[in-house]
Amino acid sequence: MGRLVPVGIAARELGVHPDTLRRWEKEGRVEPAERTAGGRRRYDLAKLRHLAPHTAPSTRTTVAYARVSTAGQKDDLVRLESFCAANGWTYEVISDVGSGLNYHKRGLRILIN
Repeated sequence: MGRLVPVGIAARELGVHPDTLRRWEKEGRVEPAERTAGGRRRYDLAKLRHLAPHTAPSTRTTVAYARVSTAGQKDDLVRLESFCAANGWTYEVISDVGSGLNYHKRGLRILIN
């Protein structure tokens, strides 16, 4: 048996949220190596490595929406695109410049229609 770790550390190693690991247990996809006397889960990292969702390239597209209040802040929108690219995501950025938010904005019509 390998190193036993709590749910938070196991989730971090897999790149998922701890609730995802708990849901996988309910679905029967994974089983903790043991439970402590207090009922806490302990996972064997060596047995969980095959579950890492980031092993295959994703076909998902991330839609990132950002709004700034003035045209002077428009350069801040570039950071969102840089963030998506740095994480290796397939993404589409919808940006908006304006002091108020309503559903008649050009950028939001793309999503609604």
